[in-house]
Amino acid sequence: MGRITVRRAVIRAALGAEPVRRIDSLAVEEPLEIRVAGRPLVVTMRTPGHDVELAAGFLVSEGVIGAAEDIRSAIHCGGPGTGGEINEYNVLDIALAVGVAPPAPDVTRNFYTTSSCGMCGKASIDAVRTVSRFDVRTDPVTVEPEQVVALPDRLRAEQAVFDKTGGLHAAGLFDVASGELLVLREDVGRHNAVDKVIGWALLQDRLPLRGVVLQVSGRASFELVQKAVMAGVPVLSAVSAPSSLAVELADEAGLTLLGFVRGDHMNIYSQPQRVRQEVRT
Repeated sequence: MGRITVRRAVIRAALGAEPVRRIDSLAVEEPLEIRVAGRPLVVTMRTPGHDVELAAGFLVSEGVIGAAEDIRSAIHCGGPGTGGEINEYNVLDIALAVGVAPPAPDVTRNFYTTSSCGMCGKASIDAVRTVSRFDVRTDPVTVEPEQVVALPDRLRAEQAVFDKTGGLHAAGLFDVASGELLVLREDVGRHNAVDKVIGWALLQDRLPLRGVVLQVSGRASFELVQKAVMAGVPVLSAVSAPSSLAVELADEAGLTLLGFVRGDHMNIYSQPQRVRQEVRT
């Protein structure tokens, strides 16, 4: 697994039993500095791997790019003030295509995003209500309830690194028509996992992501709903709860937001017409 996992000695303790020393696998968490044209944009704490997808997805979420041709190149480089320092692959410089406007000054972060908070620290809610170039409301896709409730188990079954560490979030794209899992990404940060999925879609020229369900392993925050809308995702499904602001944005944007998707049930928080069922009150 390389730098995705590391092995460390731990002591396993249990009530009424002797402590046992063992070797455990941990999910790696390292900083990634994303630069655009050599200028620092943001530092995020992530699980190494699929860094170009992560950066591309982040730029989609920020409204900077919307197609693969908007990126000219992506190069891992040395850290700040490098002069022959070892490249730890924790700095990624993105060059945008000619004619693509660089990130606005208010996008640039003078802080880092943690694996749990994502875009914590933005000045106001208005600042993160980015306008998507894709109209989610026009996506006519509908899903069967049986299809939706099966997705968390399908996602979990594909989480190879989680099996080793128990410490990663996951996001996966499922094609509604075929039922196929298009892509799955794991990361210590749930927002990073989603960015990696969206970045994959951008690099595969699949934006907007019409006719799909984005399944996530945790809760549905405002930020995850925003990322889904920016990528043109019509349905976001989460195994845990959404926030009030996430529901508000989903309804406003025309995205179907599903929460507590567990076992044989789910809560439909917005745009219920996409779930093919008779609702009884």
